[in-house]
Amino acid sequence: MSAHPCRCALWCAGLLAASGCGFHLQGHKALPEVLRVTYVQAKDRQSDFVQDLRKELLTSGARLTTTNNDATAVVHVVNDDFARRVLSVSASDQPAEYELTYTVRFSVSAANKEILAVQEVSGVRDYTFDETILLAKENEEAILREALAHDLADVVMRRLANL
Repeated sequence: MSAHPCRCALWCAGLLAASGCGFHLQGHKALPEVLRVTYVQAKDRQSDFVQDLRKELLTSGARLTTTNNDATAVVHVVNDDFARRVLSVSASDQPAEYELTYTVRFSVSAANKEILAVQEVSGVRDYTFDETILLAKENEEAILREALAHDLADVVMRRLANL
């Protein structure tokens, strides 16, 4: 029974050490003050990437506005593109493997000045394709697309945190 308080003490000591070195849980990135009130400008405000970016900004403590007049910073999503290409074909000349690419170009401005020039980030995934289970493969592609968008939103958030 005396081992329990010792484990608790070790766990607390580990927590203190981790917090002292600047460690932050993933998903909770500290944003600079300029991004506290942010407007996300995008052609497609319902894309997977834009939705994930908005969620990440909110999670990180930013307040999102519906107009750029109220914002201290504007994240401009210049391009938000998703592409699929055939990587390989079967002996019967049917697609056997696809490559998915999600590419985002963005910049950030504050007080009508560009504080982060246009940046491009992209992610690539591939998956095998089987026409006999078409519905499952379409679902797999949708899941991979969402995962790519989420990964790119994480990359953008890390860049925003470094402003």
